[in-house]
Amino acid sequence: MPQSESKRINRDQYDAILFDLDGVITDTASLHATCWKQMFDEYLQERARRKGEPFIPFDVATDYRLYVDGKPRFDGVRDFLRSRGIELPEGEPGDPAEVETLWGLGNRKDDLVNRAIAEVGVRPYSGSVRYIHQLCRTGFKIAVVTSSQNCTAVLKAAKLDKFFDVRVDGNVIHAQRLAGKPAPDTFLLAASLLGVEPTRTIVIEDAISGVQAGSSGHFGLVIGVARKGNADELRRHGAHLVVRDLDELID
Repeated sequence: MPQSESKRINRDQYDAILFDLDGVITDTASLHATCWKQMFDEYLQERARRKGEPFIPFDVATDYRLYVDGKPRFDGVRDFLRSRGIELPEGEPGDPAEVETLWGLGNRKDDLVNRAIAEVGVRPYSGSVRYIHQLCRTGFKIAVVTSSQNCTAVLKAAKLDKFFDVRVDGNVIHAQRLAGKPAPDTFLLAASLLGVEPTRTIVIEDAISGVQAGSSGHFGLVIGVARKGNADELRRHGAHLVVRDLDELID
């Protein structure tokens, strides 16, 4: 049975831990949210001017959390625009940022993220760094499972790129045509690449879509990270255990 109260992770019960990246390991969820807002607001403003409609800005507190957080870029663009009744052509992955397609808008957002990483840098959460070091000492296999296509750059900037046995990121999702979170496919692939059973594997996520993916993949333990004070929401969507920071898991 998954742990519901104790925050002690038993090495005899679990073999591996799968981490989301943004908001779990690094403080880049806020960076992504800011870039999503900038991209969508610029697009929605221009569209409203062109069509003579009122401009309703992208709301980080609700729109990001409900439609975008944790999903592959393409899915996030599509799902948010659908929530506004906007349908655009899919386009192609290589669409330039100025093209009005789902891929084009997604690439606009990616350009903003890459610029922000280069200009601002990446800050890992100190509790997450300490926890990763402990896991390595105690023999856990660990992987990063993220929808971000910036995973390599973020881990390198955070000086954590050498710690993970496996990375399943947005580039792998696209290359292998995997369903993104909330589907469990990315976590299941990571477990397979690590050579572990899902029932003996822990998923650590801060996004609704991520805990849904861990739950539907029948992983042994799904831990929600409630940095936004949304513990109850994470539990409702499938988290067995909720913490505010990963230092709560350190022995």
